Amino acid sequence: MDTTLIALGALALAGAAATIAGCAEDLESDVGSQSNPNSQVQLAPQMGNIHRYFNKAISGEPVSYGLYVAVAGAIAWALLNYGLNPVLALVAGSGVAAFVHGAYAVSSYLGRIVGQSKNFGQPVYMDVVLSHLGPIVGHGFIAVFCMVFAAYLANNVLGNPFPLPLVALIFGITVGAIGSSTGDVHYGAEREYQKYPFGGGVPVANHGDIDIKAEYGLRNGLDSSYFCSRLGGPLTGLCFGLIIFLDGWRGVLGEILGNDLMTKSVIAIIIGLLIVVVAAILNRKVEVFAREKYGPYTK
Repeated sequence: MDTTLIALGALALAGAAATIAGCAEDLESDVGSQSNPNSQVQLAPQMGNIHRYFNKAISGEPVSYGLYVAVAGAIAWALLNYGLNPVLALVAGSGVAAFVHGAYAVSSYLGRIVGQSKNFGQPVYMDVVLSHLGPIVGHGFIAVFCMVFAAYLANNVLGNPFPLPLVALIFGITVGAIGSSTGDVHYGAEREYQKYPFGGGVPVANHGDIDIKAEYGLRNGLDSSYFCSRLGGPLTGLCFGLIIFLDGWRGVLGEILGNDLMTKSVIAIIIGLLIVVVAAILNRKVEVFAREKYGPYTK
């Protein structure tokens, strides 16, 4: 029973850390205009829209966050094997990943903007670099630390058989994919494409034709993060947190209800399938309710 209680406590803590990580990851990508359709700011100069967004959209969030969290996990794993305190090891690994993140962000922004300045007249705003780099690295550090911490709990308390760097890599790819899907639903068309009717999506022909004016002055990525902190960030965190919690919860239930390894595995798989079925039914009901209440988009 004591082992079960420890596992449940670690699972709840990992779910909470994952929730914070998902929220921070989505807000970081909004500041840096990395995810899609946020990354469509890269086309803005070609459409005649000179902007003050920080744009580091070279690779997608799953790839980049897989890199960051794997770097942090590998360094933390090495320091743990060396005998360092787990908290210090996780902080050190996340700190190195934050430096990697900052170097990637600056080089990708300068490379992309300089490439557009000659042909499309897009200036390089150094104050944009200085004002956006702090929130990017800060949100990124929070996201990476929470994910490495969740990976550490999964590896050392919940009994995940894979090494810490691999679990961290999987978590990084997962949260990046969620930020590019769940978070973007509550950002792209609402904030960057306000001149176009909402509800019909953003046609490819309109990509890059973004709104560059905010409530005061020219809009930038910090305006986007403020807007996204209301829905996009929290929903991304909730999605990632539920994935980590429910996936671990089915494993813990298998351990409680099963007598041998085969029985435990079968129970965990069945519970996982039930969770997927229930989620699919709920998603369908929410979609039908929304369509019936608000109707299809019309001219």
